[in-house]
Amino acid sequence: MDLTRDYIETINKRVKQDAELAKALLDEATSLFLNGEPETARLILRDLVNSTIGFEELANQTSKPSKSLHRMLSAKGNPTMDNLTAIYSILCKELNVNIEVKINSSSEREHQLSNV
Repeated sequence: MDLTRDYIETINKRVKQDAELAKALLDEATSLFLNGEPETARLILRDLVNSTIGFEELANQTSKPSKSLHRMLSAKGNPTMDNLTAIYSILCKELNVNIEVKINSSSEREHQLSNV
């Protein structure tokens, strides 16, 4: 458990010190969701909530119980689209960001990856 606690403390401390890290985590969670990796995306969102507004404030703003929000953002969680939208909306407001999505064709993506 010590490793997990250190990890959580490290993420919390870094996010509080570096707003760009918080934005990068939100960006990564969004990319993971949209590219078929919801389990990891939910875990990143959970870490982001913990290190920014906290689950109690998220519960206040969503009118959902904190325990329900914890379950939603677990690896096996199953948030509805409405709940996920509410969570994203609150995090975007907290981080003062807007999310924009750009769709690339498969050939564009392969070309981008080959140039890396």
